[in-house]
Amino acid sequence: MVINKDGHRINFMLGDSLVLVDSKPQYLKHPVDLYQGMIVVPLKFKEQVLDVLFSVKPTTAGLRKAPLNLKKIVIDPGHGGYDPGAVGKSGLREKDINLDIAKRLSNLFRSEGVEVVMVRSTDMFVPLSSRVEIANRAKADLFLSIHTNANRVRGLNGFEVYYISSTADNSRRAVQSAQNAALDFDSSCFASNSLDLKATLWDMVYTYDRAESIRLARSICQNMERGLEVKILGIKGAGFYVLKGARMPAVLVEVGFLSNSSEERMLRNSYYRQKIAEGIFEGVRSYSQEFVFRGL
Repeated sequence: MVINKDGHRINFMLGDSLVLVDSKPQYLKHPVDLYQGMIVVPLKFKEQVLDVLFSVKPTTAGLRKAPLNLKKIVIDPGHGGYDPGAVGKSGLREKDINLDIAKRLSNLFRSEGVEVVMVRSTDMFVPLSSRVEIANRAKADLFLSIHTNANRVRGLNGFEVYYISSTADNSRRAVQSAQNAALDFDSSCFASNSLDLKATLWDMVYTYDRAESIRLARSICQNMERGLEVKILGIKGAGFYVLKGARMPAVLVEVGFLSNSSEERMLRNSYYRQKIAEGIFEGVRSYSQEFVFRGL
């Protein structure tokens, strides 16, 4: 049996566990079989390969999407340059996956009139401190950091989103910002000679940002679950440097596990990466409809 569609080709043979997917061999746990006159394949192969390559995109004709209540967003493709990040068994590198999904996400936002600042647009190394500096200097509405996961447990897979953990000391962050950063409030001049007052205001900002980051992370996970058949591991708090330093609602998205052979194979597929970008994008859209951003 041969399936051809959209430039993809899959070859099956009855009773054989070997399948060719775009001329690349894959081995099934159970062989292709015949059941009541129909050729059948393992369910996992259907879900992870057939559904990914040959799924029918739902029509959006006549449907109007709600506008994005955003002016500017910062997208941070993790790793880059001499830092490859995680590397899958087949050699697929995290830095390449992160950049590709980030570019697709950027195109989606720009198509709706949102200004996008890319921390990196090429395969270059950007220090963590510079990533935070770029984000804060942009004074954007949101910060999205795109990453790909890995774990020693090869069976672990799924999609998850991180926000700044409650263990991060807002008071300490507030004092540091009061000493080194200007407040973006028109009336902030009254606090110019009062470090304590500025620190209090920064503490309020960080408390607000953490709450908004949690809502944003939840919205992305919910939309990803609806738009793509992927295991959702949920939202989690963490002390990642880029989240701790960002002075705006910020999340770090882990799109999948390169250490998992099945998920690595899916992440290699451009259509699957596009669906991930669209899921993140729609999650941000849903979030933007419910909450008012500072400065809008």
